[in-house]
Amino acid sequence: MLSFVVTRERALAASMALILSWLPLQALAQAEIPRTASGRPDMNGIWQALGNAHWNIEPHQASSALQTRPGPLGPVPAEEVVALGALGAVPSHWGIVEGGEIPYLPEAREMRNDNRENYLDRDPAIKCYMPGVPRATYMPFPFQIFQSESAFFIAYEFAGAVRNIYLEDPGPPQVDSWMGQSVGRWEGDTFVVDANGFIGQAWLDRAGNHAGWQLRVTERYTMTSPDHIMYEATLEDPETFSRPWTIRLPLYRHIDANARLGQFKCVEFVEELMYGDLRKTPVGSENAR
Repeated sequence: MLSFVVTRERALAASMALILSWLPLQALAQAEIPRTASGRPDMNGIWQALGNAHWNIEPHQASSALQTRPGPLGPVPAEEVVALGALGAVPSHWGIVEGGEIPYLPEAREMRNDNRENYLDRDPAIKCYMPGVPRATYMPFPFQIFQSESAFFIAYEFAGAVRNIYLEDPGPPQVDSWMGQSVGRWEGDTFVVDANGFIGQAWLDRAGNHAGWQLRVTERYTMTSPDHIMYEATLEDPETFSRPWTIRLPLYRHIDANARLGQFKCVEFVEELMYGDLRKTPVGSENAR
């Protein structure tokens, strides 16, 4: 009888181990995520995307530069990029667009290609304009989430951009802006944000991918472990895309005890680029001051 009991307990233990091995790792991690007093996932902290999607959100190979010119054996970096050497080159990436390709309408695709060939003059981020949504999320800069029961606020390091995500819909945006208007709600453990009211000038990456003023973005923030958020954003713009499409990537929490959101309010860093030609004596000349 004792042998039977021991055998049955071993069989049950083996069965439980087998069942647990079948459970998705995400389901196991969900049970460990930090939660607020009300039971919501606690996303407070400093987060950052990794990888090279900020260069181009579509899959791409490494190349000498985004902006090129004809060379003796093939394209070479544009004159303005040559001095950057390897820092001006584009690293490869598997992309974050579901399906791999953005479903542009024909004219919008042509604009994207033209943007890419002229990105040094056109990328709004070069001039320190606000990055827009969703680009702010996967630029190579951290951002901080401030969450309470009555508020959800995101501060981005790049250009000092911020988003106050309303938890009650205030109605249509009163004015269009670079970062738009965001309204959030909880769907189970996922925080869903509807964003619109954009001015239509922000890019989606450095490669010239773009959208217009009719853009609507639906973001989904889902914690998969204490230090990971799976981020999804679905983009709709009937004047630019043939259908809605989605990007997806993980976000990583900064766990360094000294982690802080830095200051990169870059407006003053681009004054020479934007207004240097207005100097009485341009920088670089003999009598420059």
